[in-house]
Amino acid sequence: MLTATIQLVAGFLLLVWGADRLVAGASATARNLDVSPLIIGLTIIGFGTSAPELVVSAVATLKGNPGLAVGNAIGSNIANMGLVLGVTALIYPLRLESTALKREYPMLMLIMLVCFLMALDGVYSQLEGSILLVGLLLVVIWIIRIGMHRPLSDPLAEEFDAEIPKDIPTKTAVFWLLVGLTVLPVSSIFLVDGAITIARVLGVTDTVIGLTIVALGTSLPELATAITAVLSKEDDLAIGNIIGSNIFNLLGVLGIAAVIQPIDLLPIILARDFPAMFLISGILYLMASDFRGSGRVGRRAGGILLVMFIGYFIMVWMSSVNIDLFTGS
Repeated sequence: MLTATIQLVAGFLLLVWGADRLVAGASATARNLDVSPLIIGLTIIGFGTSAPELVVSAVATLKGNPGLAVGNAIGSNIANMGLVLGVTALIYPLRLESTALKREYPMLMLIMLVCFLMALDGVYSQLEGSILLVGLLLVVIWIIRIGMHRPLSDPLAEEFDAEIPKDIPTKTAVFWLLVGLTVLPVSSIFLVDGAITIARVLGVTDTVIGLTIVALGTSLPELATAITAVLSKEDDLAIGNIIGSNIFNLLGVLGIAAVIQPIDLLPIILARDFPAMFLISGILYLMASDFRGSGRVGRRAGGILLVMFIGYFIMVWMSSVNIDLFTGS
């Protein structure tokens, strides 16, 4: 158990550092190639913080633990909405100014619905995984097209420009990009091995570990990015990064895992985890909407989101002890 815990912690630390180096290297390389800051932000930064979820899920599936991959994707989305945005809003109330977020959030809800409908038969097939990956490609193309037609004065564009590393030589940027690409899979192997061992010792499924411990760990890059953004008063960047990350988790993380190997889903995923993801995402949208003026996620809303996440986390562990409550088995 001690060895597994050390593996898990070391894997998390290396994973976060590797993801940071990957995003920094890729962003600086793109800037040196004169790519628009907005496009870099919406693609590399927005999706780059989901690289840990992607690599962990791929490694877990290759090792024969696809349940961990599904749990990681859904659990990370719930953690992003509840934990990351909850803590962030408690530190500094968030205002939404960019019109792009009004387009991206409905798209996220639609993607969640599609993933839920695909899961109703109890399996994500390789065909469905391929469809999700194609969907991810279309979303990236759509985001790039939007970015090319956005004014340079857009608040989100200005915030991304401030976050992208400057004055980094291309050789150095490429070096850190390669370091990130190397460290991510290695750290993921440590993390997955540790998580699987802990699951066996505790007598819970790999899905539960994915929904809780692994989801928390792989959401650390999003938490760090969001806190850094709000401390710099870059509100749109904080929320935009979470939305982009959640889209990537559903299309990319679930997609790549299902393409590697068809994933059998536990009934409890449909009965508990998908509804929890829909509920917390819907409540966040209502609290952040601009029906009463400018969009805002205040400290009260942040507290509600954080309490919901904590309640969900406790429910997952309680149901792992008495799963009959949800499955009837």
